[in-house]
Amino acid sequence: MTRTYVPDPDTFTLTANGLDFACLGWGEAGPLVLLVHGFPDTPHTWDGVGPRIAALGYRVIAPYTRGIAPTPVPADGAYDSDTQGRDLLALIEAAGAEDAVLVGHDWGASAVYSAAGLAPERVRKLVAVAIPHPASIKPTLGKAWKVRHFFSHRLPGAARRFARDDFAQVRVLYERWSPGFDWPDAEFEAVKNSYSAPGACQAALDYYRAFSPKLPPGQRTRLAMPSLVIGGLTDGALGREDFEASRASFTGEVEIAMLPGGHFLHREHEEAFLEVLLRFLGEAGAG
Repeated sequence: MTRTYVPDPDTFTLTANGLDFACLGWGEAGPLVLLVHGFPDTPHTWDGVGPRIAALGYRVIAPYTRGIAPTPVPADGAYDSDTQGRDLLALIEAAGAEDAVLVGHDWGASAVYSAAGLAPERVRKLVAVAIPHPASIKPTLGKAWKVRHFFSHRLPGAARRFARDDFAQVRVLYERWSPGFDWPDAEFEAVKNSYSAPGACQAALDYYRAFSPKLPPGQRTRLAMPSLVIGGLTDGALGREDFEASRASFTGEVEIAMLPGGHFLHREHEEAFLEVLLRFLGEAGAG
């Protein structure tokens, strides 16, 4: 099956850090919340979350991250975590806000950590989903096997192989990282469509090519803003001990919440996820 890319009709554009970011949005006024997706994913991962946050009085924006169509592939080919963090800081400015609550999943969580370290005054609250603070992750042989995609996605021809059989690897990864959950085919349509755009699948894998075990400057700073780190009890990549170790990377109040589900727990158990997230955010006008 050869897919024909169809641009997402529900997006608007914010120009930030030299790129035209395609974004989804919910709510028209209130403090800003940025919802940042990971891999292999799109901002539609937040379709059930964005409206619920907006109902608390927030303005919610979920960008397609750099290179993930309809957001264009960056000419500089930069996908490192601090560049992603600067994207978020620029999106806050482009949205006309002074600061924002940042909520990130997977690569989005890495970007949120970087943004908070680079400009803590711009981050009102931080929420990281499925990824503990990178400074707390200690490599082991077991972890290396669980994250073997960090190596395979960097190899020549990786994008071509990833696109085979109508992007069958998307389901493979979801089932590996969220074991036991029965994923409907419809769950993968948005990401398959996005990755079928010219250059988008390669861009998605280039996030892995940009990864370095050496922490970038934005992730070497302990964080003082109120923070929530959410992990899945059956995540196929990381365990409770990895998330608990995150406490050392914060000087401010931090909550570690371990919830039912795997790596995509906000999709697997949306209501349990929302209960914790919405309590942490509170009403936009409170305080």
